[in-house]
Amino acid sequence: MKKLFLFIICITVASFAQDKNKMQKEVQQYLNEYNKTYQVLLKDYNEAEWKLNTYIVEEDTLSSAAARVANENFAKFTGSKENIEKSTKYLKEKDKLTDLQVRQLNAILYAAGSFPQTIPDIVSARIKAEKLQVEKLFGYDFKVDGKSITANDIDEGLMNSTNVDERLKLWNSSKEVGKGLKDGLANLQQLRNKSVQALGYKDFFSYQVAEYGMSSEEMLKINQDMIKEIWPLYRELHTWARYYLAEKYKQEVPDMLPAQWLPNRWGQEWNGMIKVEGLDIDPVLKTKSAEWIVKEGEKFYISLGFDPLPQTFWKKSSLYPLSADSKIKKNNHASAWHIDNANDLRSLMSVEPNTAWWGTALHELGHIYYFMSYSNENVPIILRTGANRAYHEAIGSLIGLAAIQKPFLTNLGLLEKDSKSDEMLGLLNEALDYIVFTPFSAGVMTEFEYDLYANNLPKDQYNAKWWELVRKYQGIVPPSERGEEYCDAATKTHINDDAGQYYDYALSNLLLFQFHDYISKKILKQDPHATNYWGNKEIGEFLYNMMKPGMSVDWREHLRNTIGEDMSAKAMMDYFAPLYDYLKKVNEGRKYTLPEAI
Repeated sequence: MKKLFLFIICITVASFAQDKNKMQKEVQQYLNEYNKTYQVLLKDYNEAEWKLNTYIVEEDTLSSAAARVANENFAKFTGSKENIEKSTKYLKEKDKLTDLQVRQLNAILYAAGSFPQTIPDIVSARIKAEKLQVEKLFGYDFKVDGKSITANDIDEGLMNSTNVDERLKLWNSSKEVGKGLKDGLANLQQLRNKSVQALGYKDFFSYQVAEYGMSSEEMLKINQDMIKEIWPLYRELHTWARYYLAEKYKQEVPDMLPAQWLPNRWGQEWNGMIKVEGLDIDPVLKTKSAEWIVKEGEKFYISLGFDPLPQTFWKKSSLYPLSADSKIKKNNHASAWHIDNANDLRSLMSVEPNTAWWGTALHELGHIYYFMSYSNENVPIILRTGANRAYHEAIGSLIGLAAIQKPFLTNLGLLEKDSKSDEMLGLLNEALDYIVFTPFSAGVMTEFEYDLYANNLPKDQYNAKWWELVRKYQGIVPPSERGEEYCDAATKTHINDDAGQYYDYALSNLLLFQFHDYISKKILKQDPHATNYWGNKEIGEFLYNMMKPGMSVDWREHLRNTIGEDMSAKAMMDYFAPLYDYLKKVNEGRKYTLPEAI
């Protein structure tokens, strides 16, 4: 009897193993076919999108039509009933599949959620609406006193002008585009929700959050906790800025920061507000060309051990600004493109030789080298993306931070080696970027889009809700009443064409400081405030190992395996800890207008 029992067990185990092997072969055949078709359609889609973003001509309907067709073809495949049914069926037997197969099936099912062909009319309408919104946003003709100006002109004016009247005109001009985007956003609000609800998601916001393996409530809590942790320092920065700018513009000290006083259209970052003696590289960069900026960025990555960028990158990218009188417009937001999830890598920028573009160019090249790293035979096409969406931004921003530290700059000759600088003011300038950005990204943008999609924010409350959040989280107010004829939220590109994901940037800042802390202390053995990454092959190896798995691994495990800890704001707060004590002394006796806690 015992022998018979053991025989039955052996037969059962053998049968399961055989069935498991058969199932894996069947699923792998499906995945191979899916990835092959996905790549072809992805390339067509991205090519059409690229043209739509780089060659915007008034009344050009051909580019828009081509993009719509490519988008619809891509959507019909990724959201097809067949792919939804097959991936769902195979996932029911995931215990018989490999981890890599399960990850691909989950990615396929998630991709289907955006454009499910079970509701083709909704999907088609959404694609058309998104294309129209992009055209209106990036084809807009900004004007001041009747004269056309570029987005770069607005940004430069807000960064440098001390004329309050001129600043007001520039800021007002930057918001006019929102008027024509409001109806489109209201339409997209409904279409985006309906498209993902067809696959069981509550709303578009929860769908986007699901890629992290989280609920909307979990994501909101992470972002709220982040704001609470940095709030004491942000409150000091806000107080300092009110007094500093009032003196600069010769005005009374306001209780809240006037939006037009700040060096950024949305007040999302205030770096550049001060010039730190001994750290100002603009004078040297002004003697360089825009091409030098990008080429030097490539040299930096090569110094870490990465390959040169392919020639197709230089041939196909759109790296430099168009003239103000150009009949052609292009998307003015810097971005990196992985056209085919393989070797076609491009960047869309408008590089000029200044400090802001120095950091931005190296940031965007960080994305390009991330693309190159996970485009390897071990990562299937569908999984060639960041371990999570924040990873991509973290890598880019990490290099952006490293590229403005004094030892790095002196190594390149952008600063004199014996140049004297106020280290605390340098830290303040960095905080005006990274700390100031947190309430905007984790608070304003995240909560606005949550209200927009999860709570179906009514169209006639868009602008009121936007400025309610801006005042609460940023302590910023508009120069005058902003009625509902405006749609100031829609002037931010991500609201229109990268919706429901802005918390990616907030989370990426946590990760970038964790990565920088690890590199500084474990590899370079240098003060995190004064590092030089240039030429260190060990850093290159660390970054490559971070990037090469793409989305083929669990992002939480990957983080722990790489730096030995979970995602946390501790490294960021440790980095800026000396600044808090400094600002408390500077602000002594001044009026605080933000609450002590939020």
